[in-house]
Amino acid sequence: MKVFVKELKYASRRQVEVIDITSDVEEVVNESGIRNGFIIVFAPHATAAVILNENESGLLKDIEDKILELFPRSGNYRHNLIDDNANSHLASAFLGQGKVIPLINGSLVRGTWQNILLVELDGPRAIRRVIVEVIGE
Repeated sequence: MKVFVKELKYASRRQVEVIDITSDVEEVVNESGIRNGFIIVFAPHATAAVILNENESGLLKDIEDKILELFPRSGNYRHNLIDDNANSHLASAFLGQGKVIPLINGSLVRGTWQNILLVELDGPRAIRRVIVEVIGE
C-alpha cells in the first residue's frame, strides 16, 4: 500500500464562493502514480467545505445563494458574540470539509457531472488549503 499527500492552495474573492478544483486533484492523482485505491480531499478549515456537484455557472450561483439563504450572516447566533462568522461555521458543519472518492485504473470514480468543488464560506481569503491524500496501489 502506498500513500501520497499533497497540499493545494486557493484564494477566494467573495464571502461565499464555489471553486472547481477537479483538475488540480486529478493532477495530484497522476503525480502519485497510484492506480487503484481511494483519495481523500479535505479542507482543514472550520469555515470551508468540499462538495461534489456539477460545474455549471447557474448551479454554482444557486448553491452560493442557497447557502446564504439557509445560513444568513445576519442570523441571531451565539457564536457571533465572539466572532462575526457563525453562519460560515454552521454551513461548513452541514456541508462537510472532506470527501472520499474511489480510484480505479488511475481514474477518479465520479458521475459524468460530478466535479470536486471547494466552497468558501467566510471569504474573501488569501489562502485556503486543500489536502489531497491518495491511498492504494
